[in-house]
Amino acid sequence: MKLIPYIVCRDAPAAIDFYVAAFGAVEDFRMTEPGSGKLGHAELEIGGARLMLADEWPDFGALSPDSIGGTAVTLYLQVEDVDAVVAQAEQAGAMVLRAPADQSFGERTATVQDPFGHRWMLAKVKEVLTGEEMQKRWEAEVG
Repeated sequence: MKLIPYIVCRDAPAAIDFYVAAFGAVEDFRMTEPGSGKLGHAELEIGGARLMLADEWPDFGALSPDSIGGTAVTLYLQVEDVDAVVAQAEQAGAMVLRAPADQSFGERTATVQDPFGHRWMLAKVKEVLTGEEMQKRWEAEVG
């Protein structure tokens, strides 16, 4: 089994350009609807992981975050340098929602929203902790 995110974007070709500029994505292929040129399906590789995307197709219920008023999903992307990737994403058009910061659970993280309404948590594992260790640190932080 494999889990591969499949996202819908208003103007998917522009989204591909953004993911290339912001995250170093490599486009494997795309399929466009004959006549309209609308993007029916594309596949990207980002850091060894696959991301699939398409334009909106309301007839099939494929709507972007812009059309439904936001997203409840955050895509988690591990990177080597959170600060550098945040700066690169911001320069490409992302909005920084949470600036880079070290977290008690052993990671440096930041959250950005891409110009197509998708949220991305950018993370670098700095310390490998057990679930129990993370819970204790969280309790210490909150309590």
